[in-house]
Amino acid sequence: MSDLRKVQMKETRLAVVLIDIIGSTAFVQRHGAVKSALHFQKHDRWTRNLCYRFHGREIDRSDGFLMSFNSVMDAVNFGLHYQRTIPAKTHLKARIGIHWGCLVEVSQSEVYVGVGAKKIELEGLAKNIAARTMSLCEEGQVLLTAEAMQMARGRVNKDTPKATRYVCVGEYKFKGVRQPQKIYAVGETIHSLRSPKGNDKVKKVRSRKVKYRYRDMTRSDWLRWAFRKGIYLSILVCLWIFYCLCSTSLLRDISGLHEFEWVGDLGDYLQHIADFFKRFKRVK
Repeated sequence: MSDLRKVQMKETRLAVVLIDIIGSTAFVQRHGAVKSALHFQKHDRWTRNLCYRFHGREIDRSDGFLMSFNSVMDAVNFGLHYQRTIPAKTHLKARIGIHWGCLVEVSQSEVYVGVGAKKIELEGLAKNIAARTMSLCEEGQVLLTAEAMQMARGRVNKDTPKATRYVCVGEYKFKGVRQPQKIYAVGETIHSLRSPKGNDKVKKVRSRKVKYRYRDMTRSDWLRWAFRKGIYLSILVCLWIFYCLCSTSLLRDISGLHEFEWVGDLGDYLQHIADFFKRFKRVK
């Protein structure tokens, strides 16, 4: 009991940020412990430099980071600049969750710090909500809770990228949390603003269709859009060529598609229906 009385605790409101490196276990299995450790150290140094640039504090590290910020905008700018720069340098994809809430900062005794304990620990439901928000993220996303969004709404500073956009991606039920949570995505590209599907700990209650703007599309977004449209167009062209080859007996004989005689009959039937509706429209 006397040791517990010496523990310093302070209740405060903070922006909690959780980062998770996607596929870190598979990366270690593929490259080995030594090479992976060197690679992760590079990632960690760049991440810590970015954290300190935006006045954050590192609380813990495992497959990612637990950090805290006094300002939600500092947390958002950290997340945006992280996704903008560090995955390109490290080839490691990550997801980031941000929540604003009440937490208890616990300052551990120097005795425990000396044997490996963290100097500062965070306790409270806000940490769990931030973890659930992070687990919901897709690759390359930064997600915010409604509380964090309320603190960030309408606020920008010199470090906020000009193309930054916030969208509500839906309501989700977190395991262990009573009330459904409204979740927002923040990013500069369409890819970062998509609506997450949910997982075994986070269930989607209500989805929101994200309205995309052409000015938000990057070169890769345009390439994906063109590829999808090209597939649809190719299918339509192939179907049209197939119909033309099967619509007349001469073309069926030339192409050897005798068993598709019904395609021509189907076309005639559809043409009769179209003619009927045209006549009906004239009479009306």
